[in-house]
Amino acid sequence: MAEAGPFKSSTAFCAKCGSILPLLQEFGSVKCYACKAVYDPDSFNNIKFNYTIHFNTVSVINNDKILNMDNPEGPVVERKCPKCGNDRMSYATLQLRSADEGQTVFYTCVNCKYKETENS
Repeated sequence: MAEAGPFKSSTAFCAKCGSILPLLQEFGSVKCYACKAVYDPDSFNNIKFNYTIHFNTVSVINNDKILNMDNPEGPVVERKCPKCGNDRMSYATLQLRSADEGQTVFYTCVNCKYKETENS
């Protein structure tokens, strides 16, 4: 950008007042918010933006290492299944009774899929 005032600046700042310029749009020129100076789109020809998008990495987790279960129906806790004796059960909670009473907990065995409920 040519020097047009007391400031030597890049194209991101106004050369007249030094304030930051709005982004160049698809059409038209750029007008400074503070002093209303207008800059042609040609002033922005030499700008290059580089950016990198980092995606989350996928990690392979072996279910045997976690809790030795297949597709649990919720969080897993240490609770003995009364049917098969397995010591891991998944659970889910719902408020089925009135608001001043406890919630209902639904347990599911991760081994045999036996279901039981508990009013807490």
